[in-house]
Amino acid sequence: MQDCRKGLVDIILTKSISRFARNTVDLLNTVRKLRELGISVRFERENLDSLSPDGELMLSILASYAQEESHSISENVKWGIRKRFEQGEFPAYNIYGYRWTGERFEIIDEEAEAVRFMYSSFADGMMLTEISEELARRGVLNRKGKPFGKTSILRILDQEKYRGFSILQRTYVEDHITHRKRMNLGRLPRFVVEGTHPRIIDDVLHQKVEAERERRRKAGAVKWRVASCFTAKLVCGNCGSSFTYTPSTSTNKSDLTEYQQGQYRCSNKRNNGIKACNAKNLPLRALRQACCSSLSPLFGASEEAEFDAAWVNEQVKQIMVFADALEFHLHDGRILRTPWKSTARRDAWVLRRQKMAGRQEREEKQ
Repeated sequence: MQDCRKGLVDIILTKSISRFARNTVDLLNTVRKLRELGISVRFERENLDSLSPDGELMLSILASYAQEESHSISENVKWGIRKRFEQGEFPAYNIYGYRWTGERFEIIDEEAEAVRFMYSSFADGMMLTEISEELARRGVLNRKGKPFGKTSILRILDQEKYRGFSILQRTYVEDHITHRKRMNLGRLPRFVVEGTHPRIIDDVLHQKVEAERERRRKAGAVKWRVASCFTAKLVCGNCGSSFTYTPSTSTNKSDLTEYQQGQYRCSNKRNNGIKACNAKNLPLRALRQACCSSLSPLFGASEEAEFDAAWVNEQVKQIMVFADALEFHLHDGRILRTPWKSTARRDAWVLRRQKMAGRQEREEKQ
């Protein structure tokens, strides 16, 4: 598009409409922008020119057919993949520690030794940063030739394939247009296939790692990030950025105010300040209350029912966050809108007054 705006392009030749864009809206928007610049888009298979008098009408009709055909092909491919998963067939993953020979996985001894070092070092109490630094000192790099970071080490510690089995369909592609992957939190079945790999990590070492992780959780040394039912679903209605979670820092989780329970914040606002986006923070309690009022009737429950994460996992594709309302975009195409109002500021003042009253009471007793 930059070359088009600079006047370097006169005609764009493309094989077919389906190769130019995946959906009708994107196709027409792009063609209109190019038309304003006096640039013709010619489609060989359909024998169409975007600058012709009836070009846009024919494009919109044929693009709709192309989009539906793309959707049909996508669903057929997904069906085939899931059937193979059901039969225990698995794809040839590119995974550190193994090589695919065309028929089976084989262990790469040098990489397997690095994996065992990560597991044993973590089980012995080494921090992730220390493991990363020690690997770098030994000259052990990942397959891109770069040092292992903390996130990469955590992923290896979470990888079940090092114990000789695979969990299939952990993720899925939700939309054939965006091809965006989602974590499978119960929307689709997951399949456990034993014996897909030779073992690198035995059960004893794995249990030691899990025990060490639990010890660190209880000690408060590390707050492990766990995907929730809201992960990757909250979108800012103001700027379109994703909302990310800021957990509570309080150690006493009982009787927390809305403000103390944690909140979701626009990532654009978090990174670039309020001038970039002035979206309100969304407290976790307010979000759950909105889910109860909007989603509970879909499952035959009352609006006063206790929040259930399965409501979001099974029904909700995306949640748009506006200043005074939340829009629940469901998988079946419906949109549910419910108002919300944060009481975080009021709660914060209530908490402050409670602390002042308690301090004054202690001073009077003295």
